[in-house]
Amino acid sequence: MIDDVTHQLGAVDRTVRSGERDGAPTRVVAVSQTYDNAVDDVWDALTNPARLPRWFLPVTGDLRVGGRYHLEGNASGEILACTPPSHLAATWESAEEVTWLEVRLTEEGPGRTRLDLEHSAHVDPGRWKQFGPGAVGVGWDLALLGLATHLSGAGDLDPEEAAAWPLSEDGRKFIASSSERWGTANAANGEDEATAAESAARTTAFYTGQPQ
Repeated sequence: MIDDVTHQLGAVDRTVRSGERDGAPTRVVAVSQTYDNAVDDVWDALTNPARLPRWFLPVTGDLRVGGRYHLEGNASGEILACTPPSHLAATWESAEEVTWLEVRLTEEGPGRTRLDLEHSAHVDPGRWKQFGPGAVGVGWDLALLGLATHLSGAGDLDPEEAAAWPLSEDGRKFIASSSERWGTANAANGEDEATAAESAARTTAFYTGQPQ
């Protein structure tokens, strides 16, 4: 992992908003980060099946528009759009639930690229109140930590270390801070501050294996 994970948390912009898909309301969790890497390099890190396991997860499937992908031990889905090196959209299917993922890359100048990722879902109000946006937001913070480490040249992901790290002291601190930041984003979107904080605490407990 990169040495300064606190800096990584601060490098990510987090927003929460309401949306609509197929005539039904959605919750949209969004993250943005800018990297000191050319857009082609960031795109390749996101889409090259040889590079994805180096910072995220192994991927298999028919990796083209209309094809289906599978992330080892995680989600599957259909690739809905792919316009190199700027736009990727796919369904994100896990636990018999279909949600939607959209990624955009924007060149911010020579050798700098901004990544914008949105994850939208039809969310049960009770589950949203229980965990808020951190339920998926913390997972994306962990993924962006891996991506930032990879793009910085600090090293590639070791699957065993990555699986154990969230339960380490540093990992727990990272997750707690991520959860708190998602609670702040939730409150900025109109959630009651106390409810947002309680949801964030439950998210931290979930990710770190604490009793709830």
